[in-house]
Amino acid sequence: MKLGDVELDREPAFKLESKVRVRKKIRNDGTFPGKQVGETLANKGDEGYIISIGTYLQTAYIYSVHFLETNNVVGCLGKELELVTEN
Repeated sequence: MKLGDVELDREPAFKLESKVRVRKKIRNDGTFPGKQVGETLANKGDEGYIISIGTYLQTAYIYSVHFLETNNVVGCLGKELELVTEN
């Protein structure tokens, strides 16, 4: 995605109930209740399932990912996720 692109002009990259993997460590930016700013919410490689899809700043999709191991539901941008394919 280039600067100025509006991701919402396309279909979401992931579907509900898709199994996804985090591509980088996700830290609390202050929007996750009960955790300190900067605290780790998900580590690179953690896997979870998309439970809802919303929008962020009217330009991007935000995917709510439920990480079963921690029971956290974390909002992630598409560029922070990759689809897990079952073999």
